Amino acid sequence: MKYKNLSFVASKTADAQAAKAMLIKKYGDASVDKADVIIALGGDGLMLECLRHHNARNLPIYGLNRGTVGFLMNAFNDEDLHERLNEAQQYVAHPLMANIKTMDGKKHKALAFNEVSLLRQTHQAAKLHISINQKPRLEELVCDGIIVATPVGSTAYNLSAHGPIIPINTPLIALTPISPFRPRHWRGALLPDDVSISIKICDPEKRPVSAVADHQEVRNVSEISVKQCKDKYATMLFDAKHGLEERILREQFGY
Repeated sequence: MKYKNLSFVASKTADAQAAKAMLIKKYGDASVDKADVIIALGGDGLMLECLRHHNARNLPIYGLNRGTVGFLMNAFNDEDLHERLNEAQQYVAHPLMANIKTMDGKKHKALAFNEVSLLRQTHQAAKLHISINQKPRLEELVCDGIIVATPVGSTAYNLSAHGPIIPINTPLIALTPISPFRPRHWRGALLPDDVSISIKICDPEKRPVSAVADHQEVRNVSEISVKQCKDKYATMLFDAKHGLEERILREQFGY
């Protein structure tokens, strides 16, 4: 049996906690150090948290939906869990690394498996200067913000902002503006996943901007660089008949 020792984690909701207790009673609960796989009970937020916290352990993560949307999760069922795990499809995700500098000169690093977003903090629109591989490409983008999305994240906030859905395993990342005002007709770009994206905030004191890497927020940003981190990865497991590739294809056809 490939995945014998299971370690369960759950979000704080009553449904997730009840499911965790039931599954532990049925399958046992190994410590993370002795586990073959982590079972995440919750929604996409919990999955992203697990990917960040456990990617260094190289343990695959299998999500069971006890949240709302659950795009990154499998349908909840307490039966035949070992069989489902051993038949599951693997998807290896490489995160984005965001290097963030704030107005007070402090530097921050954050990993994101879905997206890195820049968002205006006040009623004032953000003004952004965008460079790709140190070459200026957009001198001034006036907008509510901008999203850098991986293929996994392309169906999340990126899609809501009218960004493109990226087929899984495609070596691309999406750069998608949020409510662009100038240039009014710029709708973003699809970029090779080995580029470095640098964004400077124009007039950050008057037009403050925050950076969000999945669910990690840094406020009062002055500049940020984002690049896919090829030396880090996390493995997600999906039920054989409902893998991530199939889910993203379904999204492109609206169901």
